[in-house]
Amino acid sequence: MSLASILSADAIDSAIKDCQAPDSFCHRKFFQLCGLTKKSPQDVKKVFGILDNDGSGFVEEEELKFFLQRFSPGARVLSDKETKEFLCAADDDSDGRIGAEEFQAMVLS
Repeated sequence: MSLASILSADAIDSAIKDCQAPDSFCHRKFFQLCGLTKKSPQDVKKVFGILDNDGSGFVEEEELKFFLQRFSPGARVLSDKETKEFLCAADDDSDGRIGAEEFQAMVLS
């Protein structure tokens, strides 16, 4: 399954273009622009499964760095600052990784 089967290619492009500049990534704005905030909880969990590159059931810091590239292969890598801010925004139990429920809560809240 690909992200393009859940989100429109135009919306993904718009979201990627909005955060091209270094340190300009804002997860809330990105989720809105790509249309993820309007999706069902089931679709959000499907997106989480795609982002969980190693299939561990969690998205770890190393996977978050490449978050934008999961949406568009030519996108930039998130900076360390952006990655840490993104992780902190979702990691409700402070275990250093984002679980499916944490991701869903972050996207749909």
